[in-house]
Amino acid sequence: MRILIVDDDPLVRQSLKLLLEKESDIEVNGLAADGLEAIEQCDTDLPDVVLMDIRMPNMDGIESTKQLKSKWPKLLIMMLTTFKDEQNIRLALQAGAAGYLLKSTPIENMAQQIRALMTGGSVLDADVLKQIMEPEVNSKLDDLTDRENDIAAAIAQGLSNKEVADQLFLSVGTVRNTLSVILDKLELRDRTQLAIYYWKRDNKAKD
Repeated sequence: MRILIVDDDPLVRQSLKLLLEKESDIEVNGLAADGLEAIEQCDTDLPDVVLMDIRMPNMDGIESTKQLKSKWPKLLIMMLTTFKDEQNIRLALQAGAAGYLLKSTPIENMAQQIRALMTGGSVLDADVLKQIMEPEVNSKLDDLTDRENDIAAAIAQGLSNKEVADQLFLSVGTVRNTLSVILDKLELRDRTQLAIYYWKRDNKAKD
């Protein structure tokens, strides 16, 4: 898989490049110092995944994510940042980011999370997830059928459609179609928002 690393710190860019390229299935095909450069590089050579910092000069990661997703809706963008405040997390996910990891994540785990993203999984650091859980959630999950709830629970664990299908003995097409129904019922945009919604409900139930 081909990755574009976007960060205003040249040391961070080079370090991530060296570490990630030790993985046999990862190729870093571009480095960008800000959100504008990220868009320019994607225009020239579109990667599979963008690792995007948030706070950068000229154009920040959130605005860049919005523009990239507008041009290439299927492009996978993972926010990789030192910041885990709730506002940044929510803005990044609303902009279309498919994952949100902290720079403190061990490189081995980061590579695994990138692979999970590529196979359709949702990626949220555990510390990040805690930041966006709210104590009160008016859950519509109770309106889902048993099968829909099973699929929602599996997706909330970060499983891809194929992994969900294997676990629940369903076809990938059934999982994909049911996921569309679930998102429509819950008025959510994608599987990442579904994972957040599910874990908010679960967190409330434990309180």
